[in-house]
Amino acid sequence: MKNIITAGLAVAALCALPAPAHSHDKHAHETYSAGEPGNPKKPSRTIQVEMSEMAYTPSRIEVKRGEQIRFVIRNVGQEDHEFLLATTEENLKHAEDMKQHPHMEHDEPNGVRLAPKKSAEIVWKFTRAGTFEFSCLIPGHRDGGMIGQILVK
Repeated sequence: MKNIITAGLAVAALCALPAPAHSHDKHAHETYSAGEPGNPKKPSRTIQVEMSEMAYTPSRIEVKRGEQIRFVIRNVGQEDHEFLLATTEENLKHAEDMKQHPHMEHDEPNGVRLAPKKSAEIVWKFTRAGTFEFSCLIPGHRDGGMIGQILVK
């Protein structure tokens, strides 16, 4: 009987929790088009990326296939901005979802949303050659030109 009461209390406690905010859970990936999360203890080089209103600096980055990069991303702008690394097609599809839920929380190793004056790091290993992009999918930002390109040779 004691176990039944304990289980019942646990279920009641879970039901009382607020519903989670919209997140990117439905975008969970087993693999990523641009590579894979890197090992934070073994980056080969660091690239700093600044985000401001409708721009990234630098906006074009070249890396070698197999190279691991630590991106240090800083929002030097006045608005929230994102850095989401994927293919153009994936980011365009994701941008449509963001129009429906503009305050989605990122829970993916290839992206981050930052408030003004905040910074974050993403460690990424580029396992595939090709052209990829990073963009801000907050509605209006990508359309305003907030897109960067990564060429993996």
